[in-house]
Amino acid sequence: MKNKILFIITITFFLFCFFIFLKGLNNSNIYVPEKNSGKKILSFSAKKLFNNENINIDSLFVEDKIYLLNFWSSWCVPCRAEHDDLMKLSKNTSIKIIGINYRDNLSNAKRFIKQMGNPYSEVLVDQDGTIAINLGVIGVPETYVLDKNKKILKIYMGALNFQSSKEIENLIK
Repeated sequence: MKNKILFIITITFFLFCFFIFLKGLNNSNIYVPEKNSGKKILSFSAKKLFNNENINIDSLFVEDKIYLLNFWSSWCVPCRAEHDDLMKLSKNTSIKIIGINYRDNLSNAKRFIKQMGNPYSEVLVDQDGTIAINLGVIGVPETYVLDKNKKILKIYMGALNFQSSKEIENLIK
């Protein structure tokens, strides 16, 4: 009799755990960047990488172009992988790329730009990561595609590639 009760309690416990885990699998806790599409990014100030001058982001959104706000770091391997695609996109006169160097050693960041080339119209510094946190950046590289009014059109988490570059160019047309 004791064995039957112990068996029933054990089975009930495992069924309870099974249904709790099953329910957890059905609830997605994954960040979906499309939910931020259509929102405007807030204004912020940051220092420029090359001359340490403080600048407000609003002063960069003056032309009627598509803007890429690209978070990157010199220590980030995927950032190196996407750099060629950024260089190609920078040749398009309808696109303006603003780089935000994320939690990086400034001399390493400058060396990275010198060695790899500079696709950015401006490079800002987010030394402590607060700009990235306020915008909801998950990690580097991450690229926000914005219009002139700082409205988010699309977010690319991870390195840009040929396909994402084509999608960005199609937004212009």
